[in-house]
Amino acid sequence: MLENTLTVILAGGHGSRLQPLTSDRTKPAVPFGGKYRIIDFTLANCMHSGLRRILVLTQYKSHSLQKHLRDGWSLYNPELGEYITAVPPQMRTGESWYRGTADAVYQNLYMLRRSGAELVLILSGDHIYRMDYAALLAYHKAQGANMTVACMELPLEQANQFGVMSVDARGHILQFAEKPLDPTPLPDKDNCALVSMGVYVFTIDLLLAVLEEDHRDPDSTHDFGKDIIPKLIDRTGVFAYRFGGQTGRVSPDRYWRDVGTLDSYYEANMQLLDPRPSLDLYQPDWPIRTYTAQYPPARTVPGISGNEGIFINSMVAGGVVIVGGSVQHSILFPHVIIGEEAVIHDSILFNGVQVGEGAELERCIVDKDVKIPPGERIGFETEKDAARFTISQKGIVVVPKGYQFTPG
Repeated sequence: MLENTLTVILAGGHGSRLQPLTSDRTKPAVPFGGKYRIIDFTLANCMHSGLRRILVLTQYKSHSLQKHLRDGWSLYNPELGEYITAVPPQMRTGESWYRGTADAVYQNLYMLRRSGAELVLILSGDHIYRMDYAALLAYHKAQGANMTVACMELPLEQANQFGVMSVDARGHILQFAEKPLDPTPLPDKDNCALVSMGVYVFTIDLLLAVLEEDHRDPDSTHDFGKDIIPKLIDRTGVFAYRFGGQTGRVSPDRYWRDVGTLDSYYEANMQLLDPRPSLDLYQPDWPIRTYTAQYPPARTVPGISGNEGIFINSMVAGGVVIVGGSVQHSILFPHVIIGEEAVIHDSILFNGVQVGEGAELERCIVDKDVKIPPGERIGFETEKDAARFTISQKGIVVVPKGYQFTPG
């Protein structure tokens, strides 16, 4: 079954609510957790699930993502029919870019037809989770389904951001609504709804037929959630697969995050620092692969004043040097330099950030290659910060990539 499955990862999203982190990169390429990119979690799921034929559909500012795939994920053997291949829009069906999730797959139907696959697994490249796709595929086959949608329970107040479904006792989807204003609660839990995770399995014949039909529909938005699933549930066997629990080899905690906003992204990173984090990056039988440059080990160094460099309850990547500064409850990506008497609290610093002597950062996200001047204070004066940087709804200050501070 796995050898007859083609995997398609949708990885072209703008991630507009993550600006300015997505000013120069697509959302799946945004760094996460001190060393990873968001797409690494989906790709690691594929690797551990035994899926070896993967198409990554790219579009928006994809250079960083394509470089990451080349450097970190060139691990399959083409001579054995294995591959992870980035596929930018090629305009084989017209002059348009990808116009929706379904259209992105439609524009690459020729690759599906020549793949020889019987099943197509469609995934999003911008979610943080662990999932055994082999268990999902086995469920799809056991149900005799033509399409299966992976789903999970969410609190009712959050469900209106996702596709919401109702199912019968067998798991057959009876209703599906994309981002409804008034989500339908579960019969036995009136405070929760069953929502789509954006993970779909299709028999290839059905997928080819429904995408051809959708392409001809002038009123379609060419989206799986808005257009494809609602059309299919009355016509063919569409089933819901419950994520987590005892199914599959991982995720009994049902951890899944759509880090689509600055606040959700910040919170998902900070939760990694909990005493017992919801997402365990240290799970030995399901490691998350990524590209890691050959940085030296992280270290702390006493400053000239004699202050020790320290970090407390923080994640510190290779190449980090803390020179007499203090880092608390923060995440430092590779090659970050913290100067003497600098103080970092509740912050995320991307690759190559340098923090000058005596600078203070509180509840910040600092993108790559920013040099913060000595004595600078960020995260303390909202009016001053807002004049220079983006501030999230919950007050997280985001310093964009390569930001140049005005002298003095």
